[in-house]
Amino acid sequence: MTERYKEFRIVFMGTPDFAVASLEALVKANCNIVAVITAPDKPAGRGMKLQESPVKKFALQHQLKVLQPEKLKDPDFLNELRSLRADLQVVVAFRMLPEAVWNMPPMGTINVHASLLPQYRGAAPINWAIINGEKETGITTFRLKHEIDTGNILLQEKIEIGDDDTSGELHDRLKELGAQVLLKTIQGLAEKTLTETPQSSMSNPQQPNEETQISGPMFTNFVLKSAPKIFTKTCEIDWHKNADDIHNLIRGLSPYPAAFTELGDKTIKVFRSEKEMILPTTRTGHWESDKKTFLKFACRDGYILLKEVQLEGKKRMLIEEFLRGYRF
Repeated sequence: MTERYKEFRIVFMGTPDFAVASLEALVKANCNIVAVITAPDKPAGRGMKLQESPVKKFALQHQLKVLQPEKLKDPDFLNELRSLRADLQVVVAFRMLPEAVWNMPPMGTINVHASLLPQYRGAAPINWAIINGEKETGITTFRLKHEIDTGNILLQEKIEIGDDDTSGELHDRLKELGAQVLLKTIQGLAEKTLTETPQSSMSNPQQPNEETQISGPMFTNFVLKSAPKIFTKTCEIDWHKNADDIHNLIRGLSPYPAAFTELGDKTIKVFRSEKEMILPTTRTGHWESDKKTFLKFACRDGYILLKEVQLEGKKRMLIEEFLRGYRF
């Protein structure tokens, strides 16, 4: 393979840690990154000091030009972006782009998405894949267009989801896979070896459990699932559900924002759990404990054992450590 991809003038857009792996892969491959666009610095922590995004920190360490527009439609920003004369723009975990931005370079804009599109379009694909009990997910690179996460697919690679994988663990594996697939995509564009595959023309369902049958040249009647933003209500454990669903919710929200329930008059976050498939001897939602080694809640078809928790106002700890200090 030649190295024609190094001739592309690339603008990279991203903000969180997930995007750093992709930017690092492009830097190591000696891609021509003419600018990095990331979120403005934001106050955080006890002192509310301005914090730079992970992408900005990496970019500055590697002497890359950084732009932090407050508004992507700002005329000054658009003029500066135009002056970069980018051939291609790359988006990894960034905000929605107006057409004036994504349609600017001659080769368009490509996005790295942490699911096997068209499944799990939306803001939280890693979380929802685990919450819904999927056994596999993956990375998709695709071209941006008007509707979110609906552009033509360029490349996809799958990855297995273990029965006890958390979203944090899957996130770390997917960010590395995403970096690999992105580099392959750019190399394929340079060599003109990629075949773009249109997604279904169906619009994205608005609810994560809404079953929408779709069909098209790629698909033969299957259920399209979405990945909307996670809200507080999503995180509250419903003990009337079965053990599989609750276990999946807990690991799908771990470590952030974390599933929670009530213990006494306080809220307790649950980061890890185990299933105990025996007939409960107490009512659904009630807990049992020896107050030394285990704490479990009854659900519809068994128990959920809490293995790693955080009581409000306390640090995160293993259940044995928690029980040593907790007064029932």
